[in-house]
Amino acid sequence: MTQRRIRVLIADDSLVAREMLAQILTSDPEIEIAGTARDGEEATRMVADLKPDLVTMDIHMPKMDGLDAVSHIMAYSPVPILVVSSSVHGDTGVAFDALKCGALEVMKKPEPRDWEDLQRIGKDLIRRVKMLSRVKVITHLAGRKRIERASQRTDLLSSHEHGGFGLVAVGSSTGGPSALMTMLGALPKDLPVPVVIAQHIAEGFIPGLVDWLDGGCAISVRAAAHREVPKPGVAYLAPTGQNMEYDGRVLRFAEPGKGQLYIPSADTLFESVAKSMRSAAIGVILTGMGADGAHGLKKMRDAGGATIAQDEKTSTVFGMPKAAADLGAAGEVLPIEGIGPEVARLLGC
Repeated sequence: MTQRRIRVLIADDSLVAREMLAQILTSDPEIEIAGTARDGEEATRMVADLKPDLVTMDIHMPKMDGLDAVSHIMAYSPVPILVVSSSVHGDTGVAFDALKCGALEVMKKPEPRDWEDLQRIGKDLIRRVKMLSRVKVITHLAGRKRIERASQRTDLLSSHEHGGFGLVAVGSSTGGPSALMTMLGALPKDLPVPVVIAQHIAEGFIPGLVDWLDGGCAISVRAAAHREVPKPGVAYLAPTGQNMEYDGRVLRFAEPGKGQLYIPSADTLFESVAKSMRSAAIGVILTGMGADGAHGLKKMRDAGGATIAQDEKTSTVFGMPKAAADLGAAGEVLPIEGIGPEVARLLGC
């Protein structure tokens, strides 16, 4: 009698990662791919429908991230889960969170620089899948209660709470401090999402800018910290001399690329937000020289996010907003006095 093969569902928002994992796993004749999911929400549906023997789960995905997906699956359709994600490398908190939610093991996702050692990594992945697929998992009632409580809270709110947005990202340069004061000053104290900002400014001026903006705005303004979890109602300014990225969970600082002209880079910030938040973010590009932020804002718009550029009349330098508008990255072009109120409107404030 032919032995039944192990059916694996792969959940990862990267097509390259999905194909790589599928290629590794199907190199073993005892494993087959039951299906592939592009986000956590799709993964939960497919687990219930396909009933795989094991799920490989990425962490940072759109719509529903890996941690929430693990909780949901283990609460309603329990199955062995192996977290395969870049996020578990260097951030043990993510790994422990995944295990707490019900995942059996975590391992680092293979990356391009690992490809020379891909054979060894592939053997390790296959070994884990075979071993974990035999584990008899249990329903995690705590996860079910947590999800049901969250659902009850959601029922009390509008189905369009925050307009579906979870973050506001801003890029600015010459004339930016004044523009930021006008924009942030129009936002309510109880803003339901965080704001992350890449402002080009000379070394040593961020602390003073933070104090100035914090004193003139209803929301809190602070200097961002590496690996900080951004909170609603707070605006975070990137440090001078480093780029800032958002991975869907924490803020991270990164060294600028060789020859990079504008630091912190609005493009780097916007691109990370486009990747981690997809359509759930608002991008704003304000006054400034050059074209930094235009391509990143375009990626945000292409991902389905709302995008706004400051108009020429109110810009100190109509460089960055113009580059964004010319590229088709700006969904709206507004005077600075109208940007804060429009962001508030989009967020349902």
